[in-house]
Amino acid sequence: MKETISNNGRAEVLIRALPYIQAYQNKTLVVKYGGNAMINADLKAAVIQDLILMNCVGIRTVLVHGGGPEIEAMLNAVGKESRFVRGLRYTDQETMEIVQMVLCGKVNKDITALIQQAGGKALGLSGIDGGLLQTQFFKSAGEDLGLVGEIETVNTPVLENVLASGAIPVVSSVALGIGDAAGHVLNVNADIAAAKIAVAIKAEKLILITDVKGLLRNVQDPDSLIKQISRPELDGLKKQGVVTKGMIPKVECCSLALDGGVKRAHIIDGRLPHALLIELFTDEGIGTMIEGLKL
Repeated sequence: MKETISNNGRAEVLIRALPYIQAYQNKTLVVKYGGNAMINADLKAAVIQDLILMNCVGIRTVLVHGGGPEIEAMLNAVGKESRFVRGLRYTDQETMEIVQMVLCGKVNKDITALIQQAGGKALGLSGIDGGLLQTQFFKSAGEDLGLVGEIETVNTPVLENVLASGAIPVVSSVALGIGDAAGHVLNVNADIAAAKIAVAIKAEKLILITDVKGLLRNVQDPDSLIKQISRPELDGLKKQGVVTKGMIPKVECCSLALDGGVKRAHIIDGRLPHALLIELFTDEGIGTMIEGLKL
């Protein structure tokens, strides 16, 4: 049975959102889009609606996306075995060609098309376009990761021009090699790309859409969600071993953004419809908000 909301109830929802809309108007947010929200059709539609609404009320949004499951599916289809080193995909030339084809040629354009079809305005980009993401080979304690890049420079005017046109830049994490990596196209971790972009463009917030509720004090207890925490407290939780497994790279990504001047970072559950709007425009929020250092 459909729940009915009174006219007063509808008005109350909008009025409660008003202070947040005013606070974020003309501010820049970077959203990392990944996980189940990219695969499930209903969740995908909800994210697209959230992004368009945010854009309509004057929030400048940069969308950075991954595509791990799609890459894995294509590698399996061609009989190519995946290899990971400390959670990062080892990328040889054949894998890089597949990564570039899937992220730049399919996933990026599919997301851009969905935004356009839903009445929004978007421009699909890769880190190669306009030299948006310029990278050196990733150095990791002597480990060889192949064609994996570490971002040195973000060419922010490329993004600023798109934002100034009223469109949402949709960015895939394939980058242009420079220095020793010149002449190569490199694979970049999408979480790190989002954090680096957030710092470079002086974003108000970095929001990671994930497949978990947020940062849990006890990973075995879904009700132990930490709703709000400061950057220094985050270091304490890491030392205590509260931050473990797949949450480690998410937290490190948030720390990278906050240490670079981004005011807040959020880890939210993309398995819930309209998670973006609930986190941004309600008092309660839906995930974990990490406060940056007060300057």
